[in-house]
Amino acid sequence: MNMLIASGTPLFILQGGGAGGLGTFLPLILIFGIFYFLIIRPQQKKQRLAQKEREEMLTALKSGDKVVTTGGIYGTIVAVKDTTVQLRIAQSVSVEVLRTAIAGQQGAEIKEVEVVK
Repeated sequence: MNMLIASGTPLFILQGGGAGGLGTFLPLILIFGIFYFLIIRPQQKKQRLAQKEREEMLTALKSGDKVVTTGGIYGTIVAVKDTTVQLRIAQSVSVEVLRTAIAGQQGAEIKEVEVVK
């Protein structure tokens, strides 16, 4: 059985018997597109919205606010600085923590926040 034609081209290429490049990957591309629009994109929007709400909460902190830290410490803000806040956690005990360590205000529903390191 001669598989070559006089020009040296294999017979199965002339007959179109090879793998169909884009046709093979088209289902995978479609599946990725569906996953992107149904799962990945909405999750990214949700994360951006949650991050924006958190940033607004952190910039709105003021003296007298009752807050909870990410470590679970309840306290009242005594002083607000650029990147830190001073919390009174007991009658004569104050600690200074980063603003980003504030999980939320007391009484408000605290959302679970994923911390990215």
